This record gives sequence, C-alpha cells and structure tokens, in this order.
Amino acid sequence: MKVIFAGTPEFAAVALKAIIDAGYEVTLVLTQPDRPAGRGMQLQASAVKQLALAHQIPVAQPISLRLDGKYPEVAQEAHELLRNTPHDVMVVAAYGLILPQSCLSIPRLGCINIHGSLLPRWRGAAPIHRAIEAGDAETGITIMQMEEGLDTGPMLMRRAIPITATDTTASLHDQLATLGGEMIVETLGQLTVAPMQATTQPEDGVCYAAKISKEEAAINFDASATEIDRKIRAFNPFPAAHANIDGTIIKFWRAEVAKGDSQLPSGSIIDASGQQGIFISCEGGKSVLRVLELQKPGGKRLAVQDFLQGFPLKAGQVFQS
Repeated sequence: MKVIFAGTPEFAAVALKAIIDAGYEVTLVLTQPDRPAGRGMQLQASAVKQLALAHQIPVAQPISLRLDGKYPEVAQEAHELLRNTPHDVMVVAAYGLILPQSCLSIPRLGCINIHGSLLPRWRGAAPIHRAIEAGDAETGITIMQMEEGLDTGPMLMRRAIPITATDTTASLHDQLATLGGEMIVETLGQLTVAPMQATTQPEDGVCYAAKISKEEAAINFDASATEIDRKIRAFNPFPAAHANIDGTIIKFWRAEVAKGDSQLPSGSIIDASGQQGIFISCEGGKSVLRVLELQKPGGKRLAVQDFLQGFPLKAGQVFQS
C-alpha cells in the first residue's frame, strides 16, 4: 500500500508518523506553504513538512489545487505530480486546502480524511473548539471517504471519547491526534485486504464548526459562568479568552464554575484575596466564575496567587469585554 499524505499542523503530523511507523510507504506529502511565525516572523515549515523531510519523503506545497481557481498553472502542476506519483490512496488530515473532484478522483482507493469530530456533528474548520464551547459530553474521530462537500462523505470508521470538565482544546487535540493516528493505520490495514463498507452520514444532527476568530475570544460576563468556563477551555491555547480591566487586557487560561451567586453586576470581582482564586460575578449575579490562571500583557501564564503579586486586583473592580 503506497500512500500520499496531505496535512499541515501537529494534528496531521501525528497521523503521518503513525502511518510511517506502521510501515506504509509514503511516496509524497502535500502541505501548506511555509508561513511567518514567532517573534521574528521568520518563515517556518509546517509540522508535517518537518516530519516528512526528516524521513526523506518528497514534499510539495502548492498554494492551490483548483484548476478553475486563482492559480490554475500551480494547480495543474500539482495534479500532474499526483498522477505521476505511485500511490493507492491519499490520506488527508487538517490540510487546509480544498481538494476539488479532479484531485479526489486520482487515487485508486480515493481520498480518506481524518476528521476530529463525530460526524455529522461539527463539520468544518474548528471541530475541537466548538465541541468544548457547546458543552458536548463527547467527541471523537471519524475516518471518512472524501467527496466535494464539506466533510459530507460516507464514514468508514467512527470512535468516541468523553470530554471532561477540565479538557481544553490543547488536551483534547492531543487525545484526538493519537486516536486519529491509530484509526488511520487500522483503516489502511483493512483497505489492504478488501474494500471497507462506508456508512452515509445521517441528515439529522448536522452542524458546522466555523473557523475561530480572535474577536470571539473576548469574554462577555453577561453570559453564565458555565458558558464562560467552556469558552476559556475552548480557546486554550488559541486565541485565548480575555477581558479588559482598567484598560489592560488579561488572558484567562483556567477557571471553573463556583457555587453561589452575587449581588454585583456582571464582570465585578467579588473576591480577589487569591487564596482560592478570583471570584467574578456572571450573568448579572446569577452565577460565579472562579478564576485559577491568568496572564498579563508581556507576562507568563500564572496561577492566581502568583499573578496577584505582580498585578494586584481588589473586590469591586470590573472586567469588561
């Protein structure tokens, strides 16, 4: 079984490593072009590219695969490369480019996607973030035969894991990346023997995981403490939930719902002694958020007790969106 792999971030790199470690021959890797990153904004190769080069696998980085798009010559060159590269199947994980039907039809066994949700729930760009934000009890990985629609293809394999009360996008990402690697190796093993039976996605339960924007990360304390806690966990590590206090933007990294209520307006600090956290009034005092880890501009993520030593807060101050 020869494999072409298409992916970009660490989530995809975990799957690629699992495929390599399982002994499958990866004949080509497609990944996004190098992007500026870090304080110096130097061009940086994707996690997938770095892994591929370490294993001496050829890498291609087209900016588009659409023959009718903005860069038809680039797309045509990529199509020719795919046709001329020996392979049986293409595995796709968090690639970031649209694969038109002209690409999907090239591999003998088609294109198989590793998707980080229990389809048809959370089709789209940010399934892990949205599952936590919505308060889902579970999520998982779906291995799907790709078609032109956005994550609409028939399902080959689907496995669930629970979302705990302390899971963040970071922690859930790592669990799902490992699970995706295990499942794609199992899928390739089955395909080596015989075609797999695919299950059409049900029409009920379809929802879309829109791409995360930085603007969404502003905390609105008129929401409930439960909703805010989910948001903090969903936007950890990116783009980091935050709020403004006296003109300073503070990032919120860890919190939980506290017992009780408050007579203070939304966003008001109830208690900032720091012994057990900072307690903030939410939804007009109907619920309370206990904040455990914060970060000031230019500083490090700190537990509340350490944070307050360099950035004192007091009861009555108000956090605003």
